[in-house]
Amino acid sequence: MQVDEDAVRAVLNRLRRAQGQLAGVIAMIEAGRDCKDVVTQLAAVSRALDRAGFKIVASGMRQCLAAKNADEAPMTEAELEQLFLALA
Repeated sequence: MQVDEDAVRAVLNRLRRAQGQLAGVIAMIEAGRDCKDVVTQLAAVSRALDRAGFKIVASGMRQCLAAKNADEAPMTEAELEQLFLALA
C-alpha cells in the first residue's frame, strides 16, 4: 500500500516510540518493578501500536479502496471493515 511521506514518517515515529516503550517494559519486568507501573507502560505501548495501525488505515483508505493493479479487484466494504476490526 502506498501512502504519503508525511503519513509514513508519522507511523514510523509512533512505531519507534512504541519500540522504546516496549524495551522499557522489558527492563521494568527484569528489574522486578511494581506490577502497576509495568501495566501502565504496557498500556502505553498498546496505545502507540493502535495509533500507528489507525494512521496506516486512515491514510491509506484511498489505496485500500482502489485496485492494486488492473487484474485485482478493489477491497470490498466487508474487507475494509475486517481490516478496521483487526485493530480493535
